[in-house]
Order: sequence, then C-alpha cells, then structure tokens
Amino acid sequence: MSVAVLRLIRCRRLSTAGPLGVKKVLQWKDLRKVAKVTSAVVFGGCLFITYEVVALDKAVTIDTSAILQEKYKSYIYLRATPSDEKENLTTGLTHKARRELHKAARRFLEISSRLLLQSLDEHFSHVDADPHEVALWVLLKRTQSATKAVRLQAVQELANNHHWHDYQYQTAAQVIDQRTAVGLARTPQVDLRFFLPPPALPDLEDGLSAEDGLRELLASLPQSEVDKCVQYFTSLALRESTQSLAAQRGGLWCFGGNGLPYAQSLTSVPSEKVESFCLQALVQHSKVQSHCDHIVASGGLQLLQRVYQLRRDSLKIQRNIVRIIGNLAVNESVHQAIVQSGWVSVLAEMMQSPHVMQASHAARALANLDRETVKEKYQDGVYILHPQTRGNQPIKADVLFIHGILGAAFKTWRQKDQNMFEEEKDKESRDDYTECWPKSWLAADCPNLRVLSVEYDSHLSDWMAKCPVESQRKSLAYRSRELLKKLKMAGVGERPVVWVAHSMGGLLVKKMLLDASEDPDMHGLLKNTKGIMFYSVPHHGTFMAEYSVNVRYLLFPSIEVRELCKDSPALRNLNENFLDMAKEKEFKVLSFAETLPTNIGPMIKILVVPTQSANLGIGDLIEVDVDHLNICKPEKKDSFLYKRSLQFIQEALQSYISH
Repeated sequence: MSVAVLRLIRCRRLSTAGPLGVKKVLQWKDLRKVAKVTSAVVFGGCLFITYEVVALDKAVTIDTSAILQEKYKSYIYLRATPSDEKENLTTGLTHKARRELHKAARRFLEISSRLLLQSLDEHFSHVDADPHEVALWVLLKRTQSATKAVRLQAVQELANNHHWHDYQYQTAAQVIDQRTAVGLARTPQVDLRFFLPPPALPDLEDGLSAEDGLRELLASLPQSEVDKCVQYFTSLALRESTQSLAAQRGGLWCFGGNGLPYAQSLTSVPSEKVESFCLQALVQHSKVQSHCDHIVASGGLQLLQRVYQLRRDSLKIQRNIVRIIGNLAVNESVHQAIVQSGWVSVLAEMMQSPHVMQASHAARALANLDRETVKEKYQDGVYILHPQTRGNQPIKADVLFIHGILGAAFKTWRQKDQNMFEEEKDKESRDDYTECWPKSWLAADCPNLRVLSVEYDSHLSDWMAKCPVESQRKSLAYRSRELLKKLKMAGVGERPVVWVAHSMGGLLVKKMLLDASEDPDMHGLLKNTKGIMFYSVPHHGTFMAEYSVNVRYLLFPSIEVRELCKDSPALRNLNENFLDMAKEKEFKVLSFAETLPTNIGPMIKILVVPTQSANLGIGDLIEVDVDHLNICKPEKKDSFLYKRSLQFIQEALQSYISH
C-alpha cells in the first residue's frame, strides 16, 4: 500500500513540476513522430513515382522487332490484359492510372511541340520507333480536333505524306471517321489505301439475281411525289424487265418490246439492258427525299454496290449508279449509311478515272457528302468541272456552261473531233485531246473560278418512248423554273457569274435571267451576272423549223420546233424583254456565229443558225468558219475560238479574279 502511495505522489509531482519542462518533452516526442511519418511517406512516394516512371518508359518504348513483324501484316495488335489482373482491384487501379499518365504525356508533348515550334522527333528521340510512327497517330488525333482549321490541315498532311507503310495506311483506314474519309477522298491523287474496301455483301437468295433485286426495289417505291413522266417510265421499265425475264427463262431473246430494244444483236446481253433502264428509273426516284429514305431502308445501297461490282466493264451503268448516290447524298440524313456501305472508297477510285464523265459524277457525289468544306448542294444535272477536289485556291467567280437540245454537260464542250486524215497528220495534238475543254483548259488558265456544267433532262430521249406530258417538260418555261431551283441550291448568284451557252441553251439562259428578275430571292443572280457568251444561239429563230417533219425531229423535239420557228411571237417577246434588261444591267455580251452548213444526213446540209439570227443586237458578233455542232468545240487550246472565249471571260471578271 505504501509503495502505491509513493508512486502516486511521484506522478503528481511530475505532472505539477512546471509547465515549461513538460511542454518541451511533449514537443520533442511529437517531432520524432512527425519525422518518422514524413520519412515513410517520402520514401513510399519516391518508390511509387520510380515504379510509375519505369512502367511508363516500358509502355512508351516500342519493340522494334514486333514492328518489323507487324509491317507484313494488315493490323497492329495490342496485348490483352490478363483476366486475373482485371479481377484484381489494385492492379486495375494501377492500369487505369498508367493509362491516364500515357494520355497526359502524349497531350503534353503535342502541346509543347506546337507552342515551341519544335519537331516531335526531338521529344521522341529516346523512343525506339521511327518518327513517322508517332507522327501518324498525332495526325489522326488532329483530325478529331474541335478546331476546323486544325482538322483540315491534318487531313491535307495525311494525304500529302506519301512515305507511310502499307500497314500504316490500313491502320489509318480503320481509325478515320466519316468526315476524315470524305476529306481524304476529295484530296488530289490521294492514296486509295486510306480507305477500307466495301463490306462483304450478303448472299443472294436462291434463284435471284441483281436484276431481280433492282426490279423488286423499283416495284416497292411509292409512285407519289413524282411527276407523270417518272411514273410512266417506272411502269415501262418494270413491264419490260418482266418480259425480258420471261424471255430469258424460256430460252428466247427479247427483240424490242414497248420501245426498249434489249437485244439488237446476238451479242447483246438482255440483263444488262434491263439493269440500265431500271437504274434510269431509280435516278428519277432518287430526286425525291422520301424515296431516298425508302431506297436506303430497303437495302438499295448494298444492291447498287453489287450491280456496280458486276458491271465494272460498263461505264454507263457505273455512271448511273454513282448518279443515284450523288442524288441520295443531297440528303444529309443518309450520309452515314452511304459511308458505311463502302461508297467512299468507290467514289475516291472513280475520282481518279481518266474519263471526265466518270470523275465528274464522283466529284458531285463527294461534294454533297463533304459538309466540312462545301456548303452548296449539287442536285441532279449540276456538275462541278472545277474545282473537283479540296484546295487552297479561293473561288472568286462562277462560269456556267449550258448546252443545247440533244446536247450534254460534257460531250457538247469537248475538243473538236478530227477525221482519220487529220489524226495521222497531227498525232501529237491528239495526245493532248480533252473530252471537256472547260475542265482541262479553262480551269488551268483561271484556277480561282468555279466551273459548272448544267445538264437538263434531254436524257429522257434515251427511253425511246414519248412521255404523255413530255411536251410540258420540254418547254423553256418549265426548264427555266427547274434549273433556277438547282442553281440556287448550288450557290450560283452569290459570286460574279459568266454564262456560256450553245444553241438553244442561250434561249434558256435568257429565260432564266428574265424569271430571276421577277423573283426577289433570285435578284442576287441577276445582280452578279457580269457577262454572257453565246455560241450560235437562234435569237430570231431558225429556218430549220420549216423543213420536213423528219429533219425537225432529228435535231429538235416538236415543242422546241414550235418555239424556234423564225420570227415566232414567243421568241420575239423573249428577245425584246431580254434586250431591255441587258441594256439596263449593262451585261457584257459576245456572240459567235457559224458560217458552214451542218451535215444532218447523208444528203442534207443546213445552216442551222444564220448570222442574222445569231446576232443579238448588242455586244460583239464574230463569225467563225465552222458548223453548228463545232462552234463550241475549239480545235486547239491556241485556236482563235478558245483564246477569244478565254479573253471574254477574263475581261468580264477582271476586277474580281485579278487579285
């Protein structure tokens, strides 16, 4: 008991010995504890940071032997995380932290190289990989940037860098998104390895062919929202395809029918003819937005892909298919479906075709798909001759080419044809022959112009049958309203414009400008019209309309014949009203007149548009020693006809394209 009391008294003395002494002892003990904890934390932190740095170095370092092996393969494979590590919580957190560190490190290097204007090679000099291995992924990353200028520059650098290896192209093809793929496809001479091939098509049902699929698709389309001509041609194509199918299954050839001569010779292929007419009907349906959705929902994109692959030897069928794709692409709601069906790679390949018509059809479809750099939409019949690809050249003005009746957007503007004797005499010039001089010559001489060629529905004559309401479709008034809507969607009128027209195309231009003057929404087109060039345009009619019915039908359908009769009231009113407007607006005008008769048969020659009819009454009039068909086809680039045409365009737009 006494011992316990003594201990208690001693403890109380210690506790009351003085506040300063006790306080010093307690502070020293606390400092020792803090030092121990701090040293443990610092030591553990150093170990953790050292571990992560080593792990990061291992992760960034690329095994070159593995790269050399993968170069002979199509894909780069990443190591899969073991299942036991995924199940372990600690390992999972470490893996996640390491991944975030990798992202941060790559982002830091990218930003630092941009700020310091240093090459990425300096940052990755210690990495065991080629510099372009890293550069590829940096460019692919930039194509997803939120800044439009960065995206466009990345796409251009991707396409212009031609030292990528094959496996890199295929890796990029799997990574790039829809926007980047379309941008690459619209880059000049892009490497086609950037694009994945079209996906495998499903097998056809037993006994069915691509022709059967086209017929079923055409039959499933509604007949609403289309004019009577489309309804007529749709039913005609279905009826003829059914007859052709029956003839084939019966072992017979089908000669003709209701205006569709499938087998004109023993070498003809009936199924190809049927496909061609079904595709022409689908072209008309693809102009209607609700029908576009139906075509896509019914598997039309895959069906068209199948026909395209089967008919690689038929340029006409391929053009019609791409024409349908271009019409579908006007609707942004189906862009994703078009890309997923593999059409971007097909269009990119066709863009590099040596045939002007093939490349121009593909260019229109890709321009409608490219919402990154193109705000305009090109409806059926409006073709871009220049620029067909993305470029850095700013567009200052537009030049529009309008063909005449029975002409076309491309063949009307080809270089003058030569006979066999002239070809042998001048073989060198034939090497430079162009199928479309506005695309080849004018685009080179005036690169900051947008060159468009317009084609209206003269293709309906290919059906070899008269539509019940065709006379209404062929009138100038109908065509004027139809083309003005298309040109407005293409952005025509927002820049200075020069019109170039051949034959009756000149009358159509005059009618469109008069209609534009009465439409407040089209006043921009009228205001920006700076010049008009006429090639043998019958301003006062033509004597050809007074010839026999056979001759008239050979050159012009009946409605045009009535409108082109010499001194007809409608033609006189059109010309007088246009002259008043042209003088008021001070349009620059240049007219060319033919002086040679045109062969329209084995024993018939006609001066289609005499000089007095080609004379508008204002502007310059130049007579050229050529016939009506060749008045718009220069013989050479240094010929007077082309040089004078180029001079007029440059003078009309001088204040806009000179700087």
